[in-house]
Amino acid sequence: MQIRIGLLGCGTVGAGVVSLVRRRADRVADMTGLRPIVKTILVRDTQKDRGVSFIDERLTTSPEDILADDDIQIVVETIGGIEPAKTYILEALSRGKHVVTANKDLIALHGPEILQTAAAHGVSVLFEAAVGGAIPLVGPLKENLTANEVTDLKGIINGTTNFILSQMTTRHIDFAEALQMAQELGYAEADPSSDVDGLDAARKLVILASIAFHTEVHLSDVRVEGIRHITATDVRYADEAGYVIKLLAVGRDRDGELTLAVRPTLIPKNHPLAHVSDAYNALFVRGDAAGDLMFFGRGAGRMPTASAVVGDIIALVRNLKLGFVASSPNGSAGERKPVVEREDDAYKYYFRLTAADQPGVFAQVAHLFGEYRASMETVLQKRVEGGRAEIVIVTHEISSRLAREISLHLTRSPQLAVEAVMPVEPVAE
Repeated sequence: MQIRIGLLGCGTVGAGVVSLVRRRADRVADMTGLRPIVKTILVRDTQKDRGVSFIDERLTTSPEDILADDDIQIVVETIGGIEPAKTYILEALSRGKHVVTANKDLIALHGPEILQTAAAHGVSVLFEAAVGGAIPLVGPLKENLTANEVTDLKGIINGTTNFILSQMTTRHIDFAEALQMAQELGYAEADPSSDVDGLDAARKLVILASIAFHTEVHLSDVRVEGIRHITATDVRYADEAGYVIKLLAVGRDRDGELTLAVRPTLIPKNHPLAHVSDAYNALFVRGDAAGDLMFFGRGAGRMPTASAVVGDIIALVRNLKLGFVASSPNGSAGERKPVVEREDDAYKYYFRLTAADQPGVFAQVAHLFGEYRASMETVLQKRVEGGRAEIVIVTHEISSRLAREISLHLTRSPQLAVEAVMPVEPVAE
């Protein structure tokens, strides 16, 4: 017996899905007695070369050829973006079709509405590929770790920014040159804003936190800072102080209060996250029973993402064989947990200052830190051109409130300029 699939979109990921469904159809049929086949594919141009040959699949430019086809039980969405993907998915669900999507933007922004629509019509929405590409994150958080109270999520969940920062570190180049490399290699879009400004990672964190912490999470709950302002100078000084800079996504649940942030962070070189390079992703998860876990792999790309999509398809085929509908990964059960800043949480902090290269300036800086009882773990001072000096300080642990107050105080001095302030994240506490 066949399980027919309608595919919305056949770009890079969609073509990978077609190829992988064919390769795994016999195995799935042997396991379940049901053979998945892609019946119809929605495209804009039926004549375009997509890097995959179409044998039995029908190409169409009309979404109704999929949405109105009662033979199609599973709709796979790989269009991306909000519209028309949202309209197509809601229509498919309302017509009793299961949905698999790789669309992180849509799930992050409209996940509750989509999941509620699925529940109302007795069907499932699966979206493993929306978060970690080939890395299984949604499934483990929803199923394997359900006996745990998850308290911490920390990781590198955007491959583009990790590639850029890795190149800045290893090749000693600036942000613009590393970004150009990423674009030439296909790791970054022509408009890289979503990646380099931290929004892509923030959307993934919304999805992960909603599942891990069993609450509805909004994009506006996440404090977001990108990497555009990171300089080769910061990367070099971080290296000299024993750190690497990563764009870190952090989610914490402390007694029912959440803190959520995506921000450039210094990671100690002896920590596993420091060695997650190029376009790879990694996520640490802490559960009260399981302890610390780390998931690592390729977070994007044609076949890694197709792997997660087809994995969800196979999960749905198994469920259909067993005659039940698995619950969607819905994190919004129960009351919505409050999101707080937790300004008293303590971290080490990296400060990079430029100052007039004059006697007494560093003493002024040291005195100010002393006034705030912020002791210095590492101090680097170097002369630069134009009669200026650079001062790099890594403090011992201070509160984020105190770090902000110190930064504001420093900016009031006409002899000083605050160039960068970043936390140092001891991921393994």
